[in-house]
Amino acid sequence: MSTGTRQTQIPAAPVPPRTEGERKRKLAAVLAQRLEADIAAAGWRVGEVFASEENLCSRYDVSRGALREAIRLLEHRGVVRTRRSSPGGLVVQAPDAHPLARAMAVYLEFVGANVADLLRARVLLEPAAARLASERLTEDGINHLRASLRREQEAEGFDSTGHERLHIVLADHCGSAVLTLFVDVLVQLTINYAQVPTLPIDRKLQDLKSESDHAHKAIVDAIVSGDHVLAQHRSVRHLRAVNAWLLSVQQRPIDRGSSSPAPLPPTAKLAETVAHRLMTDIVTSGMQAGQIFGSESELQARSGVSRAVFREAVRLLEHHHIARMRRGPYGGLVITEPDPAASIEAAGTYLRYRGTSTDEVRQVRDILELGALAAVTERLHEPEMHERLEAAAEFCGGATADERAVIFARLADDPILELFTHILLAAEGLDAVPVADDRDGQDAHASVLSALLNGDSALARHRLGRHLRRPPTVQGV
Repeated sequence: MSTGTRQTQIPAAPVPPRTEGERKRKLAAVLAQRLEADIAAAGWRVGEVFASEENLCSRYDVSRGALREAIRLLEHRGVVRTRRSSPGGLVVQAPDAHPLARAMAVYLEFVGANVADLLRARVLLEPAAARLASERLTEDGINHLRASLRREQEAEGFDSTGHERLHIVLADHCGSAVLTLFVDVLVQLTINYAQVPTLPIDRKLQDLKSESDHAHKAIVDAIVSGDHVLAQHRSVRHLRAVNAWLLSVQQRPIDRGSSSPAPLPPTAKLAETVAHRLMTDIVTSGMQAGQIFGSESELQARSGVSRAVFREAVRLLEHHHIARMRRGPYGGLVITEPDPAASIEAAGTYLRYRGTSTDEVRQVRDILELGALAAVTERLHEPEMHERLEAAAEFCGGATADERAVIFARLADDPILELFTHILLAAEGLDAVPVADDRDGQDAHASVLSALLNGDSALARHRLGRHLRRPPTVQGV
């Protein structure tokens, strides 16, 4: 259901539940958060049984039904799986990036993101990963990276998917869980949604493969040699060439209805499969928020599953803020407004599991904000940009720290940079700093906007860079 217009927005504060169903969903979400926090506090012991259902019902003083709702959300995010055999209970799992890629694809599609947005984010983040990998790579990492490169070079013909995989392997060795996660997601989404151009009649597939192999080998050599400047330079050059190639044809918005969707894992439950199909059907229907997609009985019959399985699938749609079931007369599955909460939660789960530090989060957030500013400076010639900058300058005076952190991503109309920034703000807890205690931050962003209004993009970048290099504000100090 791509709308064609940007609808990115700062996540709103939770609305008090008004129905019994909403109260149950809210309880399940809160309980899932408590369960995940306790799993993390216990050391996230992958493969071990955390506790039995009976024990957890007693510990949290909730019904078995409420507990199972919470467990379904954690299973969907890859945090746990339920073991029925003895010893039964919740088995802890290692979260990976795939649930986040699915959650992000759903949200980004609804807000009108496109392949150019994906590629812009990759040019910002992958060179940073290459630089860090050149500084942190071990001998085991060298062997792994070279083995991946060798497999790519020995493969017959050119497979764009196979050549993209090396980008993920490279990011795996950068030592930053944030960059590893974001690059993994961006590459997966590129593979799933980018339209590969048809080769001109005078180009051979082997020539394209040779160019890609040569670029990848040059990047790997720079990383192995520890030359972080060269590694970053070669990564930027290669990614810009990839971007020019992919954007040489008209790319459609991220649209699961017209592309190959991110696959579900082999362990996906039946309800996840049903929810996946319903998401795709909602997207391809072209219906808008507020419209009724179908009645419960009609959609259940079409899905060919029991009422219990269908309702579990609907709860997953509600978790992703795709649709909600309205009971009573004129009821049915109602399409809802897009909300990034599911992506933010899935990313938070992964980053907590990886033990991400605040410094690591801030480093990547700085890259995103400077990249968003660069995107704004490229659009200063647009007639409406001056008016938008004036509105942003007026808004900035009373904005919170996290609202200011996404102001340039919003001005650039870049939903991916905005979503990634929201994820990092949630991980960092930046909004704990009151407006009154962060006057320096207000003044810094106001000065950047002033420079942009005067058409001085170099000064704007200098001012933002100087602000980002300052020590973080501590409340009450």
